Amino acid sequence: MADCTITVREVGPDDWLTWRALRLAALAEAPEAFHSRLEDWLGTGEQEWRERLAAPGRYLVADVEGKPCGQVVAIPPDPDGTADLIALWVAPYARGRGTADALVDAVLDCAAGWGASRLALHVVVGNDRAAAFYRRLGFADLGPIERPDGITEHRMERAVRRA
Repeated sequence: MADCTITVREVGPDDWLTWRALRLAALAEAPEAFHSRLEDWLGTGEQEWRERLAAPGRYLVADVEGKPCGQVVAIPPDPDGTADLIALWVAPYARGRGTADALVDAVLDCAAGWGASRLALHVVVGNDRAAAFYRRLGFADLGPIERPDGITEHRMERAVRRA
């Protein structure tokens, strides 16, 4: 791929339109990868989107050449020092350019800033491309976990570089 400019920025409640557009695109393009369903969010109004972006965590958006094309959420560490990465998605046109790497790096930076020692995430069984991506970034597969809704995921973790 040709070089491109990737920036990652934190968004908040006032950026709800950007977050909504990305989240709905993610749920439409990769419904099997997320806990939420597109149908659950299609009719959601401004207030619900603003509340989502005000919940604990850091909501991050990647821009490629100034156009929003990816998102992820960094969740602060639990008492054991493990932070979480959730809801990573990159638009198909921005894949293969380092966008997902930049988003994971930003989450690792958040985790380090919070003093976390580990970063965890979950990948739905069958999402082999995502699992391979995370393994490339140093995440170890800790094995399958069955969610209450019957979906099985692999828990993956890696150490966080301290700031």
